[in-house]
This record gives sequence, C-alpha cells and structure tokens, in this order.
Amino acid sequence: MQDRQNTFVPAPEPFTLTEGSSFSASNASDTPRKSVIRKETIQSDVEEALEIIGKNYPAAVNKEALTDSAITSMLKALDPHSNYYNPSEFEDLISEQESEYSGTGSSIAGFERNGRIETFVISTFPDSPAARAGLRFADRIIAVNGKNVTSESPDAIRDLIRGKRGTTARVTVERAKSGLFEMVEMKRERVHEPAVPKGFILKDKIGYIEISNGFSNATFNELEIALADLHRQGMTSLVLDIRGNGGGILEQAIRVAEKFLPAGSTIVSQRGRYSNDSRIWKAGKARYESLPMVLLVDENTASASEVLAGALQDNDRALIVGEKTFGKGLVQSVLNLPDGAGLTLTAARYYTPTGRSIQRNYADTGLYDYFHHRQIAEVGTSVYAAKTLTNRIVYGGNGITPDDMSTKPLLSDDKMPLLDPIFFFAREILNEDGMGISSIRQKIIFGEQVVDPNLKKRFSQFAAGKADWSKMLPSLSQDDEFVRSMLTYYLQMGTFGLESANRAKIESDPQVAQAVRILPRSALLAAEADKTRSTPRKEKSSLSLVLNEQR
Repeated sequence: MQDRQNTFVPAPEPFTLTEGSSFSASNASDTPRKSVIRKETIQSDVEEALEIIGKNYPAAVNKEALTDSAITSMLKALDPHSNYYNPSEFEDLISEQESEYSGTGSSIAGFERNGRIETFVISTFPDSPAARAGLRFADRIIAVNGKNVTSESPDAIRDLIRGKRGTTARVTVERAKSGLFEMVEMKRERVHEPAVPKGFILKDKIGYIEISNGFSNATFNELEIALADLHRQGMTSLVLDIRGNGGGILEQAIRVAEKFLPAGSTIVSQRGRYSNDSRIWKAGKARYESLPMVLLVDENTASASEVLAGALQDNDRALIVGEKTFGKGLVQSVLNLPDGAGLTLTAARYYTPTGRSIQRNYADTGLYDYFHHRQIAEVGTSVYAAKTLTNRIVYGGNGITPDDMSTKPLLSDDKMPLLDPIFFFAREILNEDGMGISSIRQKIIFGEQVVDPNLKKRFSQFAAGKADWSKMLPSLSQDDEFVRSMLTYYLQMGTFGLESANRAKIESDPQVAQAVRILPRSALLAAEADKTRSTPRKEKSSLSLVLNEQR
C-alpha cells in the first residue's frame, strides 16, 4: 500500500472492499460510461429539507455536505455498492483504473517501540521518486515539509507525503545505518502500481502469477507479459492467485478468462432492467492457454474477480483453492457529475456460465454486517445448486465456493504486537558492522536458511532486553514458525526489496502449497471437460465422481 500505513505486507490494494469504496465498471470498453446526472436536480429533491434544517438548527449548516450525505444515503438504501464520490474521491477512483496514483512511490509502516508508534520506510517502487531520492528500508520518518511528524499516525504521515503531481515533498528521515538525520527531496509523480505484481517459477516448472491489485486497464497486457516470461523459463503448469483482488474493470477480467478458455465457452452473463444492460460474453480466441492451473481466492476476492473464478469453475477449466469469495455480483455504471464528482450506480447483476448469481443476500442486513460477512445466507432462497460442464455440483447466490477449502493463516490480534520486535531486530541486524546485510545477501543468493538457530537465539536475547517485548517471549516461543517467516520477510525486504520478500512469503504460503498439490487433479478435470465438449450428451463419468468425492 503506497504511502500508506501497513504493518504486515506493504503491497498496494487500490480495490480493497470497504464500506463506500467498492467498485466494478460494467462497460465492455476501457473507460467509464460518460453519462451525466445533473446534481442540481438531485439537490432540488432535498432543498426543502435543507431549508428547514438551516432555519431551525442551532448552528451553521454546510448545505453542500448535507446534500452529499443525502445522495449517499439514498444510494445506500438501494444496495451496498451504489455509492457517491466527491471530486477528490472520484479522481482517485478513476486513477485506480489506470493502476496509478500521485505520490512518491514509497511504502511506509508504523511499529511500536517504548510505548510510541514510529513510522518507517518499508520499500520503494523501482524508478519512483522515492527510489531515485535514496529512501531505504527502515529509515525512520521525522518530518515532512518542515513539520515534525514523530507524534503523528502513519495515516497522517501518508497524507502529508502524498499530493498533487509536480509538487515537492521534503521528507526528513533518520537513517537506519548511521542514525543521522537527512532531508530527502522528491517531486511527486504519477506512480504506476503493477496490476500483475508478481510472476515467477515456484518449483518443478510450476508458474505462479498474482493479480491482486484489481483489474485495471493494464491487467491483461501485464498478464500476457508475465505468461510469456514464465513460458521462456519452461513453465508447464500455473497457480493463478487472485486473493485480495476486489474487482475493477469487467472487460479486463473477461479478457483474462478468455486467455484460459476454449473458444465458445461462456464467461459471464449480465442481466439488467434494460436490454442494453443485458448481454453474454463468450471466449472467442481459437488458441488459449491450456496448461493445468489452479486458482487461489479468499473472502476479499470480489466482483470482476468472482466473474473470473466462476468462469473457470463452471467450465471445469481449473480447480479453486482458498476461502469463499466476497459475493459481489452487482454491476455498477460509472456516472460523471458536472462538478467533478461521480456515482457508481448498480445497473445489472452478474451470472456465471451455469446461471449462478454471484451476489450475496443483503436484504435486512446492515452495511457493517454485510461487509464483514456477518449475515447468514438463507438456504433455499439465495443459495442454490447448479452443475458444471462435467456435472459437478456448484452453488450460487453467495459468492464462489472453492473446490478445495483452505483457510489462510490470519494475522490475529495476538500476533500483531510480535511484528514490532521482529521488525526492529531485522533493522538492527541489517545495519550492524559484523554481520550485516552482506551476510544475509549471501545466504539468500545460495538458498541457505536465513533465520538459523543462532539468529533465533539472538532474537530472543534482543526481545528480552526490552521490558515491553520481554513480556512477549512466551508468545514468541509458541509462534516460532510465524517469527521465522516474518523475520525472513523483513530481512529479505531490507536486502533485496519488496519483490524478493514477497516471493519468500509466497513460497512458504500453505494455500499456495495446497494449490500445487492439487494441480494433477485440476489437469484431470480439464481433460474431462475437453472430452465433454466433444461429446456434450455424455453422462457423468467416473472421473467426475472421483473429483467430487475428493473435494
């Protein structure tokens, strides 16, 4: 998350699903629909109420703020995903479609020491203003544009560092190596956030590609580049990771699905109130990527990402591993208002190739419960069964249920405090004269264990030396694997940067390991689907029964 507070994995998440920030463009084109709703017309409907409030309320009234609130409330009365955006918010929304934001290209995080939250640089984007200016891992942020920020929250510091393109950010940092203060000057730019941030070979010629930053205008092109690179390295199968992908531009998700589906396969249908809001998308390319694949999803996989998951599952093209997806199947049109503000207004619903609705039930449910998955789907009404190409049973009306349920390890409340001593120990190790970054670099290059027994012993001694951290020693001992993985993560972050650290994290991810294990099953399923396409009247095969029993 760039120029944002983050205490675990500092990666950009522009499409994160929260109240009032979900987004999914419904158009098949790459740009939002250029419809315009006259705000004056909307205002006229509440003008009388505003007049009464203005005359009777005992303090001054901001009519514009009240009007905006009224519009938002009206939209939320329709469904959880129709939303109003003021001009600044709408500009950010459109920027997300381009995988860009205006800032310095730095990731920052807050860690607690001696009872105070301090903010540090975690990583920088390649060729970003922050990278060119020399900001480095574990530099502590002291001041921004002359204002002391040592008592400010990471969120407040993020807002000070970010700003309009072309303006200057002057950041004073305490260097991790020397402890000296240094002022770094950066001109803010449009910083590109990769739509496909990671792609590499895991092992045994198994490729791994992550699409976590939403579906922007760049997603499909970046995916093709990543696939071509992995093919050059000899890739024979693929794990495609869309965990945390909150959606984005539908057309891009459809192009990604088409990349992996035979010509003629249905990808998704859209049904709205009017005929121009209803259509069906089918794969049209004669050649497609036919290598065995598994798709990774979680509860934050939403909207256009669920379209991709539903298309691959219903066509039996890939098995899905992870957690049940978010369940956002409402299609939003992006509507521009004349003052630079905008709306995302629901125009239709998504349906998977078997006719399953993706959308969860939101009737009689508060926004908090809805966005935190605290309502229970009503069996027989919102949840119903359908059959895939090979007659496997799948369910609709409540997101996409994985073929192989696998819960990811959570950064629980009791583990969060452990990150503080882990980070500060990594900071110290990387900057000490005796061992330092050169030794860590050598271990990483030669594939040796970075956190060996000696380093773990030193970490325990380090934590015992601080009163606040010494209380954590029992937890640090119990969560030995967590400590090892996170210490490795920060050491690799400080040595080779974000990409190297994230690769190490992925290679030790239990859900990724499970995806690798079931790749042979996914290959069998795809082969059975191919046979079914050539003989569509064929009865359910014994292979399909075996696949269902193994779920």
